[in-house]
Amino acid sequence: MIFRQITHDDLGCASYLIGDEDAGVAAVVDPKLEIEEYLTLARYMGVRIEHILETHNHADHVSGHGRLAAATGASIHIHREAAPDYEHEPFEDGWELELGAVRVRALHTPGHRPEHTVFTLVDTARGLEPWAALTGDTLFVGDIARPDLAVDKEEGAHGMFASLHDKLLTLPAQCEVWPGHLGGSLCGGPGMDMKVSSTVGYELAHNDLLAEADEDTFVARAIGSLAPQPPNLQSIVALNRGPLHTSRVEVEPLTARQVERAQAEGALVVDVRTDLQFDDAHIPAAVCDPAVRAGFGSKLAWVANRDQAVILVGRDDEDAVHAAHLAAAVGITKLGGYLAGGMTSWREEKRPTESTERIDVRAVHERLAEVQVLDVREREEWDDGHLPGAVHVPYHDLDGIPAGIDPQRPVAVICSSGQRSAVAASLLARAGAARVIHVADGGVGTWRSHGWPIEQPGYTAAPRTTGS
Repeated sequence: MIFRQITHDDLGCASYLIGDEDAGVAAVVDPKLEIEEYLTLARYMGVRIEHILETHNHADHVSGHGRLAAATGASIHIHREAAPDYEHEPFEDGWELELGAVRVRALHTPGHRPEHTVFTLVDTARGLEPWAALTGDTLFVGDIARPDLAVDKEEGAHGMFASLHDKLLTLPAQCEVWPGHLGGSLCGGPGMDMKVSSTVGYELAHNDLLAEADEDTFVARAIGSLAPQPPNLQSIVALNRGPLHTSRVEVEPLTARQVERAQAEGALVVDVRTDLQFDDAHIPAAVCDPAVRAGFGSKLAWVANRDQAVILVGRDDEDAVHAAHLAAAVGITKLGGYLAGGMTSWREEKRPTESTERIDVRAVHERLAEVQVLDVREREEWDDGHLPGAVHVPYHDLDGIPAGIDPQRPVAVICSSGQRSAVAASLLARAGAARVIHVADGGVGTWRSHGWPIEQPGYTAAPRTTGS
């Protein structure tokens, strides 16, 4: 039997190549947009990719099913309720697909989306019980998927409860759980683990929400701490349901002069180098979003307008082209080009640059009387404790100078680690704040660990706990 997990680390997505080497046939489950790894593995193992299986219409990333079908001639299979606008073979609950000695069975598991399906795997050469379940966006390692991306959140949570208790948790305890997302994905909650797999028995014993037998209590807890919905939700679903896209994203190299002109005409310049390099020197009004950090695509989708051209600036051309492919994975395809030669070419032409002051948390403490503090974490994090007198706006909601911030006074932008604050600091400077300070190498947790004062509102949201 062939079984390979392939991850898209920037988005925390997992896809699978499954099949039978002896029969020479394989299928890909939930393919990512960049399909080359599947083709390389298939050639290496001597199998034909004849089937593409989708667990659902994805809302956080663009599927590669169109490109993969064009490259291989494979049939695309998805549950009937998905109702996509491309040629496909719809299936119902209980549908089975044979790949040599491998049997794939569809378990309809609505909740995350009405069409959502889990695929169980049986290796008939070894036994007739399912040894693995590709759980897509239903059950994760340490958590469950969010229920609010296609229907009312309460309706989705009730559907999730039924799918878990009537379908997934009836599988053998030793059945392996291979999810569609790993930690960091916008489709899950705070309990999602970076581990790549688990078992039904282990999750039942240690996943706190699975132990909740009362449906109403489960629903209340499942919707009690939902993060903001993925950016471009509707547009990504439309891309995944719509006509198949078969072409690879191409991005054009631009001279420094062309970048300057495009920016003057309204293009968004996104610097994909490290935040340290950005703080040192960057193109004026550029946004900082390092492609070397996980979550680049998700952050870009929050800050980029789909109707606005995006210009990418990297250390070199390879940097920018890589970032373009990550951008395409979240539906950002209006790419105006990239700065040829990277930021070096801009500086060699002695074009204007700006820098961002960079300090650590201890320096914030020393200067608290003179600086304003802008906390750009999520609401639940803010409620758990924040610096005295801070102003709160999640980084993805920054569209100008926030109320309570004087744009002429220094403002220190803080998060939990220095990553979100890097993006937010650049957005604040772009909005016209005169003295923006990026708090790097730590954040509110570092402040708390020093025993310095923390403020909390009257209500603090109770975190969901897990045992894994």
